[in-house]
Amino acid sequence: MNVEIADAQAGLRLDLALAELLGSRSRAGRLIDAGQVTVDGTVRPKRHVVSAGERVEVAEQERTEVPEGDPDVVFAVAYEDDHVLVVDKPAGLVVHPAAGHWTGTLSQGLVARGMTTDRGGIVHRLDRDTSGLLLAAKDDETLRALQEALRERDVEREYLALVQGRPPSRTGTIDAPIGRDRRDRTKHSTDTDNPRDAVTYFEIVQALPATTLLRVRLETGRTHQIRVHLEAIGHPVLGDPLYNPSAGGAALGLQRQFLHAARLAFDHPATGERIEVESPLPADLAGALGSAH
Repeated sequence: MNVEIADAQAGLRLDLALAELLGSRSRAGRLIDAGQVTVDGTVRPKRHVVSAGERVEVAEQERTEVPEGDPDVVFAVAYEDDHVLVVDKPAGLVVHPAAGHWTGTLSQGLVARGMTTDRGGIVHRLDRDTSGLLLAAKDDETLRALQEALRERDVEREYLALVQGRPPSRTGTIDAPIGRDRRDRTKHSTDTDNPRDAVTYFEIVQALPATTLLRVRLETGRTHQIRVHLEAIGHPVLGDPLYNPSAGGAALGLQRQFLHAARLAFDHPATGERIEVESPLPADLAGALGSAH
């Protein structure tokens, strides 16, 4: 197994970060003690604190059978040219292999489709149950350029979210650092020992009797950022079992969080042309929105 440490894991001890990937802290500890785990090519102790972008490699045989490509993965393509591909990801599709999801992921589907860049060339991520637009690169030069544009916040990412209640203003900015929650390691929150800058903008699209449809734009891209920020201001996303379990949106027929990556805009690395791609609400979210009226 060879994985890159994500933003959400930065600041964890190596054994805790690896335990999240393997699903077992004891197994992670045994592998580290046996010298089968390296970080950027170097054997490190359990107490090593990992940083985002570091490569953790586990030299065990049991995962060598995981396929690089999977032709059975289903997804739509919203835009494509010789350098760039924009996927319209369905809800339920995991982006990268991880514990519990070693096969059937988007990155494996992209490899099977012919993408030769690392991990399918995927530039950013979406949560498993978030649908919508995701950017991928077909060559290494384009991948580096788009990753730099993302770091420089030159990639526009807009989402539609149906939230509980109504914000007091038509537009707003949520500027609140987030990281892994102090008490619940499955969640991220503003109550964290490892805060990282996070900025989210929102505007009201439609005010409904008990809910509000928001257009949300990311300046940063922390794990679960929109879900965490909207919950933090008292307007959690409907249907979110992790951040809004008491008002999950069942009355609207929701089976997952009402969060859709609806618009993506970026400067094309090869031509400089501004590319804008939009994705309509999928049927399940459109139906829930109709029920909310």
